[in-house]
Amino acid sequence: MRILMVIAALLLSACSTSYPNQAITGQAFPSVVGQTLEEESMALPEDLHGKMSLLLIGYKQDSQFDIDRWLIGLDMTQTQVAVYEVPTIQGLFPRMFSPLINNGMRAGIPKPLWKGVVTIYKDGDQVQAFTGNENPNNTRVVLLNEQGTVIYFYDQGFSVDALNQLRALL
Repeated sequence: MRILMVIAALLLSACSTSYPNQAITGQAFPSVVGQTLEEESMALPEDLHGKMSLLLIGYKQDSQFDIDRWLIGLDMTQTQVAVYEVPTIQGLFPRMFSPLINNGMRAGIPKPLWKGVVTIYKDGDQVQAFTGNENPNNTRVVLLNEQGTVIYFYDQGFSVDALNQLRALL
């Protein structure tokens, strides 16, 4: 079993394309489709219903640590905004293993939170090209206005100053 996991990890990493980090503030977020852990289809940004929304985009399993720091900071400061965790994985092999990957996420995330976790596979390459994927352990923090335009973007890892800048915009 361990050998299969090593082979799968090699295949998953072999399909990755590297994109330089981008400055996306002021740009419209690309239209992409994902699925919540509740197995509901969700189109971003269209399904965010005309409200400001915060996307915490992660490109690797290791980015969960940074996402968790953002979630804790948002909770501790009682920041009022709709938040979505958006694991975004590019390539054919991850799509083939998506049920296994999603089940692994379901095992580690409490069920009441599943509706706020939207996995992007098919359009993963599009999102990564849009934000850039250098330093993939860092969360891409994307605040969208009601029209789906990026009004705040941060990709340097959690910081209190970045959290305060985000809160000032809200």
